[in-house]
Amino acid sequence: MIEHTPEETLRAAIEDGTVDTVLVCLPDMQGRLVGKRVTGAYFRDHVVDGMHACDYLLTVDMEMTPVPGYRVASWGLGYGDFSVRPDLATARLIPWLPGTALVLGDCLDQDGRELPHSPRAILKRQIARAEAAGYVVKMATELEFYVFDETYESAAGKNYHDLETAGWYIEDYHILQTSKGEPLIRAIRNGMEGAGIPVESSKGEWGPGQQEINLRYASALEMADRHAIYKNGAKEIAHLQGKAITFMAKWNDDLAGNSCHLHSSLWHATSRAPLFGDESDPRGMSALFRWYLAGQVELAREMTYFLAPYINSYKRFQAGSFAPTKAVWGTDNRTVGFRALGPGSATRVECRIPGADANPYLAMAATIAAGLHGIEQRLELGAEFTGDAYAAADAPDVPATLREALEALDGSRILREALGDRVIEHYLHAGRWEQSEHDRRVTDWDLRRNFERA
Repeated sequence: MIEHTPEETLRAAIEDGTVDTVLVCLPDMQGRLVGKRVTGAYFRDHVVDGMHACDYLLTVDMEMTPVPGYRVASWGLGYGDFSVRPDLATARLIPWLPGTALVLGDCLDQDGRELPHSPRAILKRQIARAEAAGYVVKMATELEFYVFDETYESAAGKNYHDLETAGWYIEDYHILQTSKGEPLIRAIRNGMEGAGIPVESSKGEWGPGQQEINLRYASALEMADRHAIYKNGAKEIAHLQGKAITFMAKWNDDLAGNSCHLHSSLWHATSRAPLFGDESDPRGMSALFRWYLAGQVELAREMTYFLAPYINSYKRFQAGSFAPTKAVWGTDNRTVGFRALGPGSATRVECRIPGADANPYLAMAATIAAGLHGIEQRLELGAEFTGDAYAAADAPDVPATLREALEALDGSRILREALGDRVIEHYLHAGRWEQSEHDRRVTDWDLRRNFERA
């Protein structure tokens, strides 16, 4: 396995011609990688200290529309540049792209300060808060996706209708069916390993052609970086094999959605010992764990926008679908929003609310902020939910729509204090734009329902 390439190794690879192209990237508001392809020699001589990019990159929507109304970048401000400073700790070779390395960067203003609305900066601030309290945050994400016997071009040519999934029956844990897709999935697993992104396993999921590849847990920033590179890389590898994959939260009315279960735990900043297990507790939970989980449960509705950022995200929250509808916690219960897992050093929270469309930096930042709130206030953890949470009429709901999630975030004093008012307003603006863009569109559902009969 090729490990992370530090600055000296990357320079050597450029010098000996192993690397002729460096992808200098930043994660945008959607969690996508955007940036430039830079020649190896130019990176070595110039870009290693910084690269300019248009500041609209942290204000555009999924279609790259210059969205009006932001304070930080607009036509009125001239859409100038910010600087992207490479974080050389993220440098790695990209085995599926010949002669290519990749490095992620931080977005800086003209005075060299990190832009507060940059997703990577938002996460780094919450990690710093945890470190100041004596904790290292470790996280892992489980991303699900559908594989199609289509190219991205053929899928677009069909207007995304009548697409052929790579399989025709639910393949959860199936070996035979997943063997049919192994050429692609193996290429993704091995590609990630070669890029310094360790993989645990892959498996079929609860839909035809649906897969899950689990990455090994890591510190929060490293995990978010791996997540972003993995999503981009999986799409690239699929394209190279003439396939298409989607991480949409819900691509089909009748099929399971794509989840991104988010695991988190706290470790001692000095001893690096795990802090969530307690053998003396009947449930094996330390007080710290209970406070941390209580904070997430209390702020579940307020942070949902950062876990489910699009109209489509909320179509995944359906009863009996393995996606949660209730903001409650339970031990090893897949019907709740927060699943407590263990034992011992493996004790952790699995937040089941995020979809595979979530921006990992924002989802992790909100999760840490909620957990730290619980710890700071020493919140009492409510009663564990047992049984089928889908049937619990009196349990608090996960927001059912983007509008509902935006309203909850807007009124969150705690998240405004943790993330900053300007950050919250920046992302509320993004969410409201997303909602308004959807509201003015005529959908296939509208036409089928009303064209003749209205």
